[in-house]
Amino acid sequence: MTAETSRPGLTFDRWLPIFALTFVDVLGLTIILPLLHLYAAVFGASPIEVLLTVAVFPLAQLIGVPVMGALSDRFGRKPLLIISQVTTCISFIMLGLAQSLTMVVVSRLVDGLFGANLATAQAAMADITDDSTRAQGLGVTGAAFGFGFLIGPAIAIAALEAVDSLALPAFIAAAYSFISILITVFAFKETLPPERRGQGTSVARSPLAAFGLMRDRRFTALLVLLFAQQVVFFGFEATLGLFTLNRAGMLGQANALMFVWVGLLLVGVQARGIGKLARRYGARNLMLIALAALALGLFLLALTPQQAHPFYITRIAEREIASLAPTATETVIGSLQVPLPPDTNRGLGAVVWLVVGVVPIALGAGLIRPAINTIITRRAGEARYGQSLGASAAMVSLANAAAPLLAGVLFQSFGATAPYMAGAVVMAVIAGAAAVLVREPRTTA
Repeated sequence: MTAETSRPGLTFDRWLPIFALTFVDVLGLTIILPLLHLYAAVFGASPIEVLLTVAVFPLAQLIGVPVMGALSDRFGRKPLLIISQVTTCISFIMLGLAQSLTMVVVSRLVDGLFGANLATAQAAMADITDDSTRAQGLGVTGAAFGFGFLIGPAIAIAALEAVDSLALPAFIAAAYSFISILITVFAFKETLPPERRGQGTSVARSPLAAFGLMRDRRFTALLVLLFAQQVVFFGFEATLGLFTLNRAGMLGQANALMFVWVGLLLVGVQARGIGKLARRYGARNLMLIALAALALGLFLLALTPQQAHPFYITRIAEREIASLAPTATETVIGSLQVPLPPDTNRGLGAVVWLVVGVVPIALGAGLIRPAINTIITRRAGEARYGQSLGASAAMVSLANAAAPLLAGVLFQSFGATAPYMAGAVVMAVIAGAAAVLVREPRTTA
């Protein structure tokens, strides 16, 4: 019997602490992310300085997260989680106390280099699952991420409404980070026992050997695939508010409800559906299904008719738009011009199309990362869960930095539907390439 198949099942008491600390970590992170460009702008940053401020975190993660993951393979998940979470908490406090752009950049650099919370939590979930339950377990951490992504930005907006200060959201994020430390110290049980640590010679030799995984072309292909699909998906997320404004005149609460709908679909498929689907179809086929669903959904969205919702009034929309703070994309590439729909043609056509069109996108997004990460962990082997998932997390973070700018340029240069039509084509190409290049790896002993 292999080490993989001899493990007990994925029980509530084993995954709950991992879910909780992931949720709280993401909550703190997503409070800061929507506002980061404003922290830079407060100190008079130029567009290129804003871009560098936003990009320094994912660029630092490219180095830091795989190394931290390798260290967790060698010394266990719990000590690296604590180090990572303490560092993240300190970085948020630094951000709240920042009196210069340099301090803002340093705070993000510190968190990027040492804040491997999510990748280490995923590695812990991989530790307590076997081949039959790994996609389900990684889906649970994905669901926690989805919940945090839903709630975090709302807390950030509420904090800014209550107090006109960017320090308050940073301190709230630090408080949530401190809670995650307490969860890890008192509720999280080590998932990587001493006898399973450092079994891979590369890990035992040096954490810098984490980058040795990149010599495996099949592993590198999976990371490139993960990066490409995340650029497309996060580009969709970054421009969805502008797109719904252009197609249906949706602002404020209507857009918030659209994001909640997407979030609920994501959480639903990751928390409830992915385990059964993975056992039925396998991780590779699940990945291909997810890519096809993303391509279909983006194509459908690109065909959304332009029809204002029944309560739309042009002058009210123009007034609300004028009062909005610029997004990070707009701060770098300039104001995005969004042609508004005429209020002479109102109805529910565009709204219904949008609600239906995002369903395959949300389903595909809910399935894709757990499926790819399941294949990645099998490819890397049990001794390198931490470093392989660290590399995965770093690529996702880098994609999240690049996507808003790429989607914004397409939106501004070629129109509102361009990011979605281009994304559909890219997803279809990725699906075809994955069908040819990616094979289901054998179970590791």
